[in-house]
Amino acid sequence: MTVYSRTGCHLCEVAEQTIAEVCAELGEEFVVVDVDADPVLRERYSDEVPVTLVDGRRHDFWRVDPQRLRVALTTS
Repeated sequence: MTVYSRTGCHLCEVAEQTIAEVCAELGEEFVVVDVDADPVLRERYSDEVPVTLVDGRRHDFWRVDPQRLRVALTTS
């Protein structure tokens, strides 16, 4: 699982915490990518962070629903 995020983004902080809890529960791992460190990612995701990808496919943006994320991680 990948989370496109940025420093200082409150929605990103909340999403990362939710993702960390769900991933810990399921034994899954995730990586956080700072969109501001890459001009292409900043252009692509700037207005939508946090953006989550499950198995390389876009799952969600702005908010993370823990139940929806559990389902995506267990059926992927």
